[in-house]
Amino acid sequence: MNRRTYDGWGYSPLSQITTANVARLRPVWIFSSNDLRPHESAPLVNNGVLFVTSPANQVIAIDVKTGNLLWRYKQSRPSGSVIPNDTNRGVALYGDKVYFALAEAVLVALDARTGKEVWRSTIADNKSGYYTTLSPMVADGKILLGASGGENGIRGFIAAFSAETGKEIWRTFTIPAPGEPGSETWPKGDQWKHGGTPVWVAGNYDPETNLAYWGTGNPGPYIGDQRSGDDLYSCSTLVIDVGTGKIKGYFQYNSNDSWDWDEVSPPILVDYRRNGGTVKGLIDVARDGYLWYLERTSEGGIRFKEAKPFVKQNVFRSIDPITGRADVDPAHKPMTGKMAYFCPGWWGGKNWVPISFSPQTRMIYVPANNNICATGEGLPDVTYVPGKQFEGARWQFLVAPGADHIGEVQAWNIDTGERVWTHTYAKSSNWGGMLATAGGLVFSGGTTDRLVHAFDAATGKVLWEHPTNSAIIAPPTTFMLDGKQYLAVYSGYGGDARGMQGGLNRAFPGEFPEVPEGGAVWLFALDGR
Repeated sequence: MNRRTYDGWGYSPLSQITTANVARLRPVWIFSSNDLRPHESAPLVNNGVLFVTSPANQVIAIDVKTGNLLWRYKQSRPSGSVIPNDTNRGVALYGDKVYFALAEAVLVALDARTGKEVWRSTIADNKSGYYTTLSPMVADGKILLGASGGENGIRGFIAAFSAETGKEIWRTFTIPAPGEPGSETWPKGDQWKHGGTPVWVAGNYDPETNLAYWGTGNPGPYIGDQRSGDDLYSCSTLVIDVGTGKIKGYFQYNSNDSWDWDEVSPPILVDYRRNGGTVKGLIDVARDGYLWYLERTSEGGIRFKEAKPFVKQNVFRSIDPITGRADVDPAHKPMTGKMAYFCPGWWGGKNWVPISFSPQTRMIYVPANNNICATGEGLPDVTYVPGKQFEGARWQFLVAPGADHIGEVQAWNIDTGERVWTHTYAKSSNWGGMLATAGGLVFSGGTTDRLVHAFDAATGKVLWEHPTNSAIIAPPTTFMLDGKQYLAVYSGYGGDARGMQGGLNRAFPGEFPEVPEGGAVWLFALDGR
């Protein structure tokens, strides 16, 4: 995920576009991807070239000045490819190469000037259910990434490849084998081989310690009583030594998950103040509906500090103040043959889309979905078949009684731990990644009205909006070229956002209509020049 810096702040120090002049933003050019489905790739800009991807195994390089195509890389998929969630979250740039993960679990390096393929390396066996959705991460001269496919009974991992040759350097599995630390948290037998725990968002990184922070998905099958124990390292943040691949520490948000509450979004690396001192911190706004304040230790571990709900949550009765372990209400935990009602639903209070942090305001900005709930029930006789779904659950999407909205943008002061402002969307969910700037602004899309929004970072007041061809689920990007600041947004609806929209329209017929699909990059500048 392109967040400009390794800490994941999603913050730009550019300040030419401000609260005073943002209303003058106008389109400069629009470029179509010629693709449907969800477009989740944050535009990445370097030396006047803008790079985006699309779900069709496609990388596009655009001349920022003219909006013209420089080159297009596109690969057809092998027959019978297993791609349950068809999306891509972007490229990485390093040296003279562009790094891109094909959906069928293949990493390629492209010449940044021409788009020609330099090398390719197989990440995992797609026929066994492994596929890729994430943007690669460059750290310590290595290309880091992992595989999606938790719904197919894979064994999740994070791997590092040589940036020059594509040769694999190390591979760290997110489920320990028998005898490895954490293996005792899985049932006896071979469930660990098919226990899911995928990764599908790139991690964040601390160059000073050479440690990376990666989030992991839920275990499989989906219902907890079908795999007793905590099931490490599912639904966790892992601390990875980038030099060796060794797991240095972890924090698990949901043990024995039964709600499909992946925690693949990595926490941001930010120091915050508590009780008169400074905490070398991690902050995660989680799918389980809780905001987690953590601490990075000098040894590479993670220490719990505090947590609180940021949306409607009925599963956790309390959080242990020392360990951070949740006390789960069994009445709201689905089990095999037992249906349970839980909030938030499986899409979570915040899904994969990233938060942002402004060092000016000391606030984080959260794309939240409130008042969403679900029922879940485990199905008996779940059997693992390579490349097939290994879920074993039945779900139903619900809206909390009396809810008057779903989508929100929330602003929290990280030093006080208190919410400062909330903007609600009466008739839309929110699947928009956040971008904060030194101009006192927060940009995001995410709404089904197809608008890109600019908020006053201090107050939450909407200062500017502009319609696009579709809804925007990719994080916005801002950059400077020839002395002028630009805003780039990549519109293109689909995927889980469309799935939630369908659930809302069933709950409120006619109130949440279909949103047009189709990817397009929109470039904005003051007065459109």
